[in-house]
Amino acid sequence: MALAIRDVREHDLDAVLALNNAAGRSILALDASRLRYFFEQADYFRVAEIDGHLAGFLIALREGHDYDSPNYGWFAGHYPQFAYIDRIVIANAYRRHGLGRIFYCDVHSYAEVRVPLLTCEVFLEPRDDVVVLFHGTYGFQEVDQQKMGADGPQVSLLAKDLPSYGYVRDTWLAHGGLPDVPWLAERDRPSLHDTSPRRVAGERQA
Repeated sequence: MALAIRDVREHDLDAVLALNNAAGRSILALDASRLRYFFEQADYFRVAEIDGHLAGFLIALREGHDYDSPNYGWFAGHYPQFAYIDRIVIANAYRRHGLGRIFYCDVHSYAEVRVPLLTCEVFLEPRDDVVVLFHGTYGFQEVDQQKMGADGPQVSLLAKDLPSYGYVRDTWLAHGGLPDVPWLAERDRPSLHDTSPRRVAGERQA
């Protein structure tokens, strides 16, 4: 089995949309416009490809976006710097094989050299104990709860401290930026998070 975790490409978007909207009520539905927003704006948007088939994806955004999610908005109102995991979806055929943990390791690697905090939420209505346990064993702590709108579900807002960030900040970010190597590159996308030069991220093999 050949697995690659790589940045999303435009030709993947139809498959990503179909996978998202087949995931059930634990994942909010997307339309093409919202997916295009993620394609253009998300700081982290990677897919898992297994033997040439799309097996899953994860989307994360850093602070500073005009994203109208109430959960992203909560973190933006409480923390100056963070990376927010908006969604992770694994295709049914590839679930329970550790792909979620591989994605979380990858987004952790992305975030810890850029921000001090990795954040997300989990639905409490309906509660999925496997999902809650997964995040707890990965080091996330609940920082609050809220309802997603007047009629939306209750969610647990989670955050994980990234202690490596302080070292990276003081050693590299305060002195010209990260080394110019593929695994530290930002994804190439049509609309950039800021005006600084971006490098094209290389594929990651696992």
